[in-house]
Amino acid sequence: MSDWSESDSDSDENTAPRQYKERVDYTTTLNSVEFQMRFRLDKASVEQLEHLLVEIMPHLRVKGTRNHDVSPLHQLLLALRFYALGTMLLSVGDFIGVSLVCVCKSNTEDGFYRIARFPRVQGAIDCTHVRIQSPCAEIGEEFRNRKGYPTINVQAVCDSELMLMNVGTWWPGSAHDATIFNMSELKIQLETGMYGNKWLLGDSAYPLKPYLLTPLLNPESRGEELYNESWIRSRNCIERTFGVWKRRFPVVALTMRLSLQNAHAVIIATAVLHNICRLQNLEEVPPEVELPQIDPVPVPINNEGGIHLHREMLIANYFNNL
Repeated sequence: MSDWSESDSDSDENTAPRQYKERVDYTTTLNSVEFQMRFRLDKASVEQLEHLLVEIMPHLRVKGTRNHDVSPLHQLLLALRFYALGTMLLSVGDFIGVSLVCVCKSNTEDGFYRIARFPRVQGAIDCTHVRIQSPCAEIGEEFRNRKGYPTINVQAVCDSELMLMNVGTWWPGSAHDATIFNMSELKIQLETGMYGNKWLLGDSAYPLKPYLLTPLLNPESRGEELYNESWIRSRNCIERTFGVWKRRFPVVALTMRLSLQNAHAVIIATAVLHNICRLQNLEEVPPEVELPQIDPVPVPINNEGGIHLHREMLIANYFNNL
């Protein structure tokens, strides 16, 4: 029996006849390549994710008009299609066959060492700006970044396999990367030694800490040059992660025209889906929409502190001997 959705308007003498849209099951009508191109995940991953969602949210059904419920599969495909296009909800709903009303309801350390022989690296940290529409006149300026447009400044940590290990989405575009880090739960965890005797790698926007290593601005010795070279190659994982994430789910590369709460949810959801794709070793698929050129937002250098013993000892006892 076909799954049908009716339009939002009730028919009467003064309106056009009610129109129905057939909800197509794209897991059967599209081949594997076409499916992954449109939904960014393969069929097996979508099926596993659907079963997981139903297991943890057994009542995951959205009421359509006249009891034409939207199935968990169609809700999932709606979300994935939106993440793939970053387009208006009406266009996404038309693709799936759901009315607009229903749519709107809806071992790391070793890995880093293999890259550039940098020891004891837990992850790479950085921030990336996700464009949004200006929230409102009262707080809009808080979200305007140094390039002049409104964004959410998203802090993330990745591992050597480009998996997102930590994502924070609650800071406006005007916030400095170091401020976001200093106010984060992640910093508290690092300060209390939760991750052991390991390092994060962060750029010069971050403070140099016993658990967070930044580059040398003016390397002089051969050991210092090797340190910087290894740091650059290792820390590049976070830049690559952002690129892979945004190409697979262009919604985080384009301008989100959603409420702030929903924008935060989309960022987290696509980060989780990105990790699923990495775990499943899914090949990258090209975006269907043209993505804007990503120009880095200028970030002031953090001048906190002077000589830091932990970095100097690492260079003296390790990089000087390579």
